[in-house]
Amino acid sequence: MKKLLFILAIVAGTAFTASAQTSSEKGRFSIGFDGGFPIGDYGDIYSVALGGNLKYEHPVAPSTFVTISGGYTSLKVKDELGGGSDGFIPVKAGLKYYFGGQGFYGEGQLGAVFGTASGSTTSFAYSPGIGYTIEGGFDIGVRYEGWSNNGTLSQIGFRVGYNF
Repeated sequence: MKKLLFILAIVAGTAFTASAQTSSEKGRFSIGFDGGFPIGDYGDIYSVALGGNLKYEHPVAPSTFVTISGGYTSLKVKDELGGGSDGFIPVKAGLKYYFGGQGFYGEGQLGAVFGTASGSTTSFAYSPGIGYTIEGGFDIGVRYEGWSNNGTLSQIGFRVGYNF
């Protein structure tokens, strides 16, 4: 897992260095609320995912951005299984492409998810999605997200964020 994070850091660093030659647009941060609905076998255990994250987007070409995000996600265990929740810290990097220059976009991210409970393991994370950036800085997106480690915890997720 350390190798994956190291490779992601190198890719992001290379993209940041190259961007000065490919785009005059500046990078931007966004803060957002994440939610999701677990699907597949894990939909039998968890009822909902709630959390928040901070994302940075840096331009590398016209309409193309490298993204880095980190946050916290809490998955609520179904009441009939005892209730409670499990916490996770997803850290991801990827690419975001705006179709037609603005508004609609496609995004893909890869990374790692760290469980916060004692004895938790680290999972590989992947999340392709689509979204729309509204004038004024608001961003709304939907994605499929999978966390793989001896099985895959999957969810249909959404994000509502504000770019600044």
